[in-house]
Amino acid sequence: MNDRQIAFVQACWHREIVDQARDSFVHEIEKYGIPRGRIDFYEVPGGLEIPLLAKRLAGTGRYAIIVAAGLIVDGGIYRHEFVAGAVIDAIMTVQLDCGVPIISAVLTPKHFDHGEERRKFFFEHFKIKGAEAAQACARTLENMAAIDALNSGAQSTTDRA
Repeated sequence: MNDRQIAFVQACWHREIVDQARDSFVHEIEKYGIPRGRIDFYEVPGGLEIPLLAKRLAGTGRYAIIVAAGLIVDGGIYRHEFVAGAVIDAIMTVQLDCGVPIISAVLTPKHFDHGEERRKFFFEHFKIKGAEAAQACARTLENMAAIDALNSGAQSTTDRA
């Protein structure tokens, strides 16, 4: 697997919930032999700031992959769907333009309230999503390494010709 760093970008709105994804991600990714020391953590105020930071991080060449986590909720003003759509579309654009994969754990629940039962649900749900992001991250790193090996094999074949 690639030995470059992993960037984990986290939105701070509803931090106590999004932290669950981060912690679960770290716990799960270590099962794939990737130590916490290979992960650099970044925080942004909200979801809209994730794509720009991801783009800047991808441009450094330091990161093999970027993981984005956030919670975009319906706060009673009809805008969360626009925000969520903009964030996800921008994340996709960044990864396609930069060639650095971005794993998204940016979630937008249909209904969100601050009641204790719902809060427990989201805590647990973000733990699951963090673990799933780690699994996707490990698999994507494997795929990228396989593609790099194919490219280097094709390059050495071309060099011999």
